[in-house]
Amino acid sequence: MAIADQGQTSQPQGQGFLVCGLGSLGQHCVANLKTFGVPVYAIDQHQPDAWEVPALPDLLDRLVIADCRLAAVLEQAGVRHCRAVLLLTQDGRVNLEAALTARVLNPQVRLVMRSDKQNLNQLLAQQLSDFTAFEPSQLAAPAFALEAFGDHLLGYFHVEGHRFQVIKQRLPADHVWCDRRQLHELDTRYRRVLCHHPGGAQARFAAIREAGLFYTWRWNTPLRAGDEVVTIESDSPSPTVFNVTPALESAAKSAPGLRRRLGRRLQRLGRWSTLKADMLDFWRSGENQLRQVALICGLTIVVLSLMGTVLLDLNSPAGMSGFEAFLLSFITLFGGYGDVFETLADFNNPRLLQGFGLLLTLAGTAFVGVLYALLTEKLLALRFEFMERRPPVPDQGHVVVIWLGQVGRQVISLLQELKQPVVAIAPQRFDTEVLPQVPLLTGDVATALDRANLATAKSVVAVSTDEVDNLEIGLLAHRLNPHCRAIIRTYNQQFSDRIAQLFPFAQVLCAAAISAEAFAAAAFGENVVGLLRLYDQTVLATQYTLEPGDTLEGLLLSQVAYGYGVVPVWHQHPPQSGQVMPSEDTVLRVGDRLVVLATISGLRCIEQRQLASPTCTVAVDHAINPTALFDGAAEIARTSGLPLAAARDCMAQLPCTLPQPLYPQQAHRLVRLLAQSQISARVVDYGPASQAVGQWTTAD
Repeated sequence: MAIADQGQTSQPQGQGFLVCGLGSLGQHCVANLKTFGVPVYAIDQHQPDAWEVPALPDLLDRLVIADCRLAAVLEQAGVRHCRAVLLLTQDGRVNLEAALTARVLNPQVRLVMRSDKQNLNQLLAQQLSDFTAFEPSQLAAPAFALEAFGDHLLGYFHVEGHRFQVIKQRLPADHVWCDRRQLHELDTRYRRVLCHHPGGAQARFAAIREAGLFYTWRWNTPLRAGDEVVTIESDSPSPTVFNVTPALESAAKSAPGLRRRLGRRLQRLGRWSTLKADMLDFWRSGENQLRQVALICGLTIVVLSLMGTVLLDLNSPAGMSGFEAFLLSFITLFGGYGDVFETLADFNNPRLLQGFGLLLTLAGTAFVGVLYALLTEKLLALRFEFMERRPPVPDQGHVVVIWLGQVGRQVISLLQELKQPVVAIAPQRFDTEVLPQVPLLTGDVATALDRANLATAKSVVAVSTDEVDNLEIGLLAHRLNPHCRAIIRTYNQQFSDRIAQLFPFAQVLCAAAISAEAFAAAAFGENVVGLLRLYDQTVLATQYTLEPGDTLEGLLLSQVAYGYGVVPVWHQHPPQSGQVMPSEDTVLRVGDRLVVLATISGLRCIEQRQLASPTCTVAVDHAINPTALFDGAAEIARTSGLPLAAARDCMAQLPCTLPQPLYPQQAHRLVRLLAQSQISARVVDYGPASQAVGQWTTAD
């Protein structure tokens, strides 16, 4: 057992974090945990051959090379001084044994375990306190599904029966918002603005690097054509239509397309050259040898039937018609040779006709056998098709998902929930119970791509367990359809970065890097209810339950939003029902439940109580009448958090400047509310401390 100690050997009780397993997921979790400024220890069975995260050994306060299931090893790693243990090896049994041992050694430690056994995870969570289990691939599956869905829908999740969806829109010139709305007017009871970027991609990413992901926009900015707006919306009486339902769109186009295909087929049948080519293609294809045999037998029967009719007609006694000669030939052909044998004795050349009749009987017997075989094959095929009950491959606008592992099935389920047509491709056949409503193509993937109508597909999602195979499929898909989105699953962030640089058309997602932030958040006791990608950053929908002494207790939601850089989307004060897009004037109390959208930096600010300092306040100049003074004091108290008595004192001494410091967005909102109460007010900048947000400090 080897121990490497880069930091202090003793840490305060309950401050450290222990990571067991330094694979790709473990390394990314260490990097995320270190951004919180906490001590991080690690255990791994073997010294990693390569560090996926640069300089990771320098980030670790202690590294133990041993078996994490052993109590002595956990003791050496400092489990008794840890706040949480993350068990992230690829062996679920090892994770479980180590988790139970860690809980015995430290009954207060929080356990975050990697496991794909959903039932076991739920049972353990019921029996063990402070226990959370995730499967990183399943955490990342929504990101794959949303990348395949398109550019408009960036994320969605559910909270207490309410559906939230993150939507990105590039405004066309005829949009109802263009030149008619300011950004703050988009915030409604069911919608909040997350990001606004008037420029191109370079301007967007530059703004994000300089000012952060949220609240980088100016409240009174008018919306123009070409602006990019990202909003989060909840279910409402008139929700935004973020995408035309592809199934309906496909159905609307299918009928005219069917008529066109039928017309082209009839035109081909009317031309001998094309009919001859089709027959030759059918004969050379060799896909069904039984049908070829049936075709030969059919032509042989027709020829023999015509020859028999001619021979019987030429040698018939006086008074027999040609139709009667055909009936005798037909009866002989299908087993009636014994019935016509005596009749043939009355014909001219009876021995010749009786011998030819025997030939007809043998040919008819062979034809009937082939006919029975063909019918049996068809009936069995129809039976299997009925048992599978799978719909046909869509003509266009669908998503092709390759490999039906856990991630592939979850991606398909999410796309079905979004009403997106899907086609699945797998090397082997699956039971009919597996995704019965999804078209499934099996066999060689390259061949199946042609049958999946890749030329008209919307996206291809390659989520096999081999990242090299995924890259090959992505490149093949791009060659066959350059307009198709290629989503590639990888297992190494460095490999992902190289692919993204060399092949900009590909959307490369590393499941470990995406899900590591959720594991890190869970280590601090947060409940992650959703995960999405926004401008190459992972955004977590995180639920808080306020406890005494919580960093959120007693704050206005406006202070939480602008001070910590998060977006509150749902709030509940038990026993009252929850509210979507809660008011900024809500005061948080112990027992409240709050769901916010936050990056890992926002969660770190909440954890460490790093509340940004307010940079301005509001100067109130005059009011129209005494009623306005009364209403204005109430607005000031509700919006700023200033006690009502102090707000009334300020309103009694106009003009005055509020003693309460405010965030720029909060101050401008208060000015607008005071204007509605017929009170003149303006935003006052504190000075040099707020130069970074000077665009907010001028009254409109």
